[in-house]
Amino acid sequence: MVVARSIFGAKSKLALTAFALSAGAGVATIANSDDPATSLKLCTIVPVRLFRLSVTAATIAFDYQYSLLGLSEDSIERTRVKHEVHTRSARRLEELCFKNGGIYIKLGQHIGQLEYLVPQEYINTLRESMLNRCPTSSYDQVCQVVKKELGGPPEEIFEEFDPEPIASASLAQVHVARTHQGQKVAVKVQHLHMTDTAAADYATVELIVNTLHWIFPSFDYRWLVDEVHDSLPKELDFLNEANNSIKCMDNFRRLSPHIAEYVYAPAVYWNLSTSKLLTMEFVEGAQVNDLKSIKKLGINPHDIARLVSRTFAEMMFKHGFVHCDPHAANLIIRTLPSHKSGMFGRRKPQLVLLDHGLYKQLDTSTRTNYAALWKALVLADAKGIKENCMKFGAGEDLYALFAGILTMRPWNRVIDPAVDHLAIQGNASDHSELQMYASQYFPQITELLHKLPRVILLMLKTNDCLRAVNNALIQRPSVESFIIIGRVSSEALIEEKISHANSLFTFLLVYFEQISLEARFLIMQFALWMLQLRAAFNPY
Repeated sequence: MVVARSIFGAKSKLALTAFALSAGAGVATIANSDDPATSLKLCTIVPVRLFRLSVTAATIAFDYQYSLLGLSEDSIERTRVKHEVHTRSARRLEELCFKNGGIYIKLGQHIGQLEYLVPQEYINTLRESMLNRCPTSSYDQVCQVVKKELGGPPEEIFEEFDPEPIASASLAQVHVARTHQGQKVAVKVQHLHMTDTAAADYATVELIVNTLHWIFPSFDYRWLVDEVHDSLPKELDFLNEANNSIKCMDNFRRLSPHIAEYVYAPAVYWNLSTSKLLTMEFVEGAQVNDLKSIKKLGINPHDIARLVSRTFAEMMFKHGFVHCDPHAANLIIRTLPSHKSGMFGRRKPQLVLLDHGLYKQLDTSTRTNYAALWKALVLADAKGIKENCMKFGAGEDLYALFAGILTMRPWNRVIDPAVDHLAIQGNASDHSELQMYASQYFPQITELLHKLPRVILLMLKTNDCLRAVNNALIQRPSVESFIIIGRVSSEALIEEKISHANSLFTFLLVYFEQISLEARFLIMQFALWMLQLRAAFNPY
């Protein structure tokens, strides 16, 4: 009875604390609003969203504490009940995100991609729904934004404007339109009042997460809230997004000319763009995980997987300017416009990058250390892995865990010299093994995420997105993406050494290191082909 009262007290404390903040957050929203006419309306909307959040958080916390009370840690009954609580809680969180929208959906998307940290029930519930079922703004709301940003209604600014969006995300939705000059364009319109409510929404989410951590110390997602706080203002500025796309393409032309023509970002119509509305060239193509449409284009999915891996490896290890939201909806595939063909007349793919709102700049030290870490991971170099993990704050007790999170493999597999040591089988056994590690080492994972530099946390999210894309394209165990990562990271390190070579002797040493590494990767590639050939003739 005492325990039950304690749990109920914690639940009440959480709900009342968050609700007490509602008035203050509402006032803050009004003060920060650039549209006084809507301030009163926002003042009534924000407290309702805050109350929903506090009740949902308290209910989830209470459900875990009450449902698992008295069940033995290793019992079958506890495992069954925990699965049910995970499922209920994930659905409650999903419902909250959809009802409140905006920043809540953005947080839901983050949580749905944390396979190494949250139970599988949350991944199954949130990953697809948060990306593909985002709420849409009404056409009247879209017209309000267009009129405020461009000075007139859509039918006046554009020759044609489809009132039905072709896509909707957490912060905006996209409409197809045609300019008065006849160009087909995609118009990205920010959801109404998004910037007005973002500050209040963030303050409330932060309070709830901090309160939950105070009541239940093992619950610590403060790092996730901090990341959203840093990235959200940049994602809400569509001119920043436009500039990111320009910089990204410029990097490929300057630093990666060998693949520059295979990577594309839609052109921006600057005269029809503002911080809340972005007009871009409309690009036809297939979503990167739409295998049926890709095959209709005559493109081999393996060629796409290689291109995606190479593109993002170049960004991370050579450019130091990384697109950090590469989920499937943001990666479009079309045939290379130059009509170049590959071997046996196969069509070559071009990767079209969408949604450039979330980028991270890696300084030279971070970029080279991260490249050195991935090189060591691919080559199963235990000493190199440890040295470079420690540079990011993963010390003696955490470096093996960090390596496991990056590769989604246990330590004994990470340092296995076999060429396919990083291949994930994708079967139920592999998945349950990963979930077991996540559950078993939850406190250590939380500690690690607090110690890692913020920019590396986004690299983890980027890795998770790319892994999901690769799995959708290949649909079987594959290590080729890791070989590409190893190659590009090694190239980046060699280029860095060459740029600092101050004598012929040093240059020759670097040159011979380059030849040695290239030979090693060729041997790995040949061994991989032999494994694939054997699997083709003996699939069982």
